Amino acid sequence: MTTRKSKAESAADRQARAKRLGTLLEKLYPDAHCALSHRNPFELLVATILSAQCTDVRVNMVTPNLFARFPTPSAMAHATTEELEAIIKSTGFYRNKAKSILGASRLIVEKHGGNVPSTMDELLELPGVARKTANVVLGNAFGQSVGVVVDTHVGRLSRRMGLTAEEDPVKVEQELMKLFPRDRWTMLSHLLISHGRQVCDARKPKCDVCTIRPDCPHIGVDGGE
Repeated sequence: MTTRKSKAESAADRQARAKRLGTLLEKLYPDAHCALSHRNPFELLVATILSAQCTDVRVNMVTPNLFARFPTPSAMAHATTEELEAIIKSTGFYRNKAKSILGASRLIVEKHGGNVPSTMDELLELPGVARKTANVVLGNAFGQSVGVVVDTHVGRLSRRMGLTAEEDPVKVEQELMKLFPRDRWTMLSHLLISHGRQVCDARKPKCDVCTIRPDCPHIGVDGGE
């Protein structure tokens, strides 16, 4: 899948433009950070599972009560399905999320001594954990830049900015990893999410006031390429 922008732009030009975009975004959002409230890897893991098809704001409203009741993997592993579902119901898809959280907590206790594992392969073995969730935990709880978190904001902005033409999150991630230095992978998602929420709205992007517009082809937006 290609676009007119991708055909006209060389790999070197795209790399240089990506670098400029990254620098501009860092200046615009110096306080960008993970929006899911957490105090440790376990809380971030659970919060990320809850964030599927749910806003971070809603998750942050639910987790204080959840972690007050079940503060550790061991405590969570002994929760009943009914108890857990009642607390997380407002996040949506609560039955599947409860099943994933309970399964992950039990495996953490049984296989990892109650500690959230810190490798991609081990995290992917946990119920309810795919690459995006693993990247969130590794990057923000363990400081390991293994990949780029590609959520709806990151995917949408990456395509709009002409950094990729891919739709599949894994392929989007692979292209972003080629364009940005490894030590910026974790922060990149926070920067793009911040820009997506504050300026580059899905339906009504504020291109007229966007300071990165000179380096953004705003693909798919009226007047864009």
